[in-house]
Amino acid sequence: MKDRLWSLSILLSLLVCPSLARSQDQPTAATGKIGVINIQEAIVGTAEGKKALAEIQKRYEPRRNDLQRQEQEITALQDQLQKQVNTLSDEEKLRLQRQLDEKQRLFKRAQEDAQTDYQNDNQEAIRRIGQKMVRVINDYAKQNGFALVVDDSQLPVYFVAQGNELTEVIMKLYDAANPAASAAASSSPPAKPAAASKPADKPKP
Repeated sequence: MKDRLWSLSILLSLLVCPSLARSQDQPTAATGKIGVINIQEAIVGTAEGKKALAEIQKRYEPRRNDLQRQEQEITALQDQLQKQVNTLSDEEKLRLQRQLDEKQRLFKRAQEDAQTDYQNDNQEAIRRIGQKMVRVINDYAKQNGFALVVDDSQLPVYFVAQGNELTEVIMKLYDAANPAASAAASSSPPAKPAAASKPADKPKP
């Protein structure tokens, strides 16, 4: 699954911050009832989450295409050097090697910049959705007698009683509270995972 470098698996580790895990209002009564939610799964599983991530994927498509073009140029230069190593003059080898080094340098920088920008945009989308989801969790917990809701992506959970796993419930409540985002997401095709290019290796001497 190397094509998921720019996709959700890399970004999800950055999504949950302490502010998302804290309720702004304390429960009125501690009943001992504990709920469990996977906040990462819940956020990206909402209609708004799917829509936001799909839009980001589309926005970065030109940069992914440009990286693929650069990688192809690097590969072509490597092949030329390797196949003509015995026929090229020393001067021509040096020229091609310098050209290859420069292309690899520019490729690496463009790749790092694109990945950083992509992650920042994803983090911002998750932060925005997460703030609203915390309010949904808070309201649901108070209305249903939960003293505590924990995130099982941050803490090990070995058993959850039926009715205490809240991920699907919160996703549905979030979509119901944000119908405009849900309607927009349902009319859009799912985004394809972003393909990430890797820097090409230098030719062997």
